[in-house]
Amino acid sequence: MNEVLRAEGVTRELPGPAPVTLVRDIGLSIRRGEFVSIQGPSGSGKSSLLYLLGLLDVPSVGRIWLDGVDTSALNDDQLAAARLAKLGFVFQFHFLLVEFSVLDNVLLPMERLGRLAPGAQRERAEGLLAELGLGDYLQRTPDRLSGGQRQRVAIARALANEPLVILADEPTGNLDSKASNNVRDLLSALAHGGDRAVIAVTHDPDFARAGDRVIHLVDGRIVGDG
Repeated sequence: MNEVLRAEGVTRELPGPAPVTLVRDIGLSIRRGEFVSIQGPSGSGKSSLLYLLGLLDVPSVGRIWLDGVDTSALNDDQLAAARLAKLGFVFQFHFLLVEFSVLDNVLLPMERLGRLAPGAQRERAEGLLAELGLGDYLQRTPDRLSGGQRQRVAIARALANEPLVILADEPTGNLDSKASNNVRDLLSALAHGGDRAVIAVTHDPDFARAGDRVIHLVDGRIVGDG
């Protein structure tokens, strides 16, 4: 398995009269094919670390490499392009656009990237949704789906541009146990069955145990990784 994401000496501090340190001196390496869970008490920096790894925030100190590229050398437009082409995101609140159909929600990142012709974009979106059991719901709007179905649409959207890393922030936080297990198993299969990594923040110990590694944070520091 090849390294796809690496953090070295990463610290994120919010400046001000009383500076707040979100994460401190983070060092880790993520490889293709790994399903990694991040756990820790509330306020330990789990989501802050995920946003740094997902290039949604930038370190105050330290560096993050994505697919061998030092992202500290990238400007805002280049960071946005890297996120679009190489990262996929799944959040606790699915953030689907309710005015668009299921199919259009999955098409949006492909249209923004422009890597595929329109016909190929539609074929890929329809194929992803069919694989996730949503082939009969292409023209429905998200408000007409169950919570588990909406989260599967969000996963299809995250997969649209064939990302190297999927980052999930409490992806089962609003789901019942059956839907939670389905999403957990799906994310695990995506890591183990392809050439990508999955990193998920979770409070759910059963979800965490399904991972290949569990990274434990306390007060913004990694205190366990195994």
